[in-house]
Amino acid sequence: MSNRTYDVAVVGGGPAGATAATDLARKGLSVLLLDRQGRIKPCGGAIPPRLLRDFDIPRSMLVAEVTSAEIVSPSDRRVDMPIENGFVGMVDREHFDEWLRERAAEAGAERRAGTFERFDRDTDGTARIHYRPKGGAREALETVRARAVIGADGANSAVAREAVPRAGKVPYVFAYHEIVRSPQEGAARFDPKRCDVYYDGRMSPDFYSWIFPHGETTSIGTGSAHKGFSLKDAVGELRQISGLDGTETIRKEGAPIPLKPRRKWDNDRDVVLAGDAAGVVAPASGEGIYYAMTCGRMAGEAVEAFLATGDARALAGARKAFMKEHGKVFWALGIMQHFWYSSDRRRERFVSMCADPDVQRITWEAYMNKRLVKARPGAHLRIFLKDMAHLLGLVSPGHVGRS
Repeated sequence: MSNRTYDVAVVGGGPAGATAATDLARKGLSVLLLDRQGRIKPCGGAIPPRLLRDFDIPRSMLVAEVTSAEIVSPSDRRVDMPIENGFVGMVDREHFDEWLRERAAEAGAERRAGTFERFDRDTDGTARIHYRPKGGAREALETVRARAVIGADGANSAVAREAVPRAGKVPYVFAYHEIVRSPQEGAARFDPKRCDVYYDGRMSPDFYSWIFPHGETTSIGTGSAHKGFSLKDAVGELRQISGLDGTETIRKEGAPIPLKPRRKWDNDRDVVLAGDAAGVVAPASGEGIYYAMTCGRMAGEAVEAFLATGDARALAGARKAFMKEHGKVFWALGIMQHFWYSSDRRRERFVSMCADPDVQRITWEAYMNKRLVKARPGAHLRIFLKDMAHLLGLVSPGHVGRS
């Protein structure tokens, strides 16, 4: 057992945990970053330009810059969505996450490789983290003490189960993807600067499927909350449809993705959740990296305030700040997923709407800047009217309104 008491123990070294550890270490706090090394998070790897600005990420970390998306309907209708004055950055999570952890260490955080096992308290009430060091026997646990704990250990957060019993359950989509060797540009319609997104019940009855280029590699994946639905078969079909069934498979990965923020992130004492552990993955899109890092930063700020004042109510500030900034977007995306992803007939209409220039412009502006676009009231009105026309069946799926 370590006799040292850290100011903060961060459990989980993904984007949320590494961001919190970096911020807190830079402010002079003693930080332990505990990460289960060797696991690569299944992820499409998309990040908006705002993330580069907000978190000082060098553009050199991007393995690709996507400048358009192709949206594919159940009837194989294909809609091109070019990005005006911007891009979607793509990162390789294996290297991106490790870079974030290294930056935390350079800021002063102490890194340890191990798996969280349980949480309890010392005789003086201080939180204790018991973990199994990497490569160690299961019974050979080590223990650290911390004045505050950030649980950033993923969707199935053990910290949440152990220390935040009122966190509540969240709905999940289970995602599965296969990382393949990228073909030559133009082969099988492959474009290294384009994301392909399929809305097709054959490959996902309630979510979407994707082909995301990562430079030398490409992610081909899908997701669903339906138990019994074969994600592997769906990805196999997607590879065949896209002409990528003959490409070399490098690895296969799967993981649950939460689609709703937990109702409570802290234990009213000294623990707060962040990232997937807090449930901050956007519904409908499944986007998580930007929201994880934002959540990690807000969790760090809440912990800093708690340590400075001793007032545990400060920990609740992380969720309040996040929901104030992003709650409306999550709510709107949740409704969108519930309605438009529920049948192929609705997916067909949804893809038809994606062909609209107003929809494309506002979608990309909102994505790249991570805020609802307020500067185009006329466009919002036109989208609303077109949306209602589609909802009421007043236009055919193939009709596209023009501004």
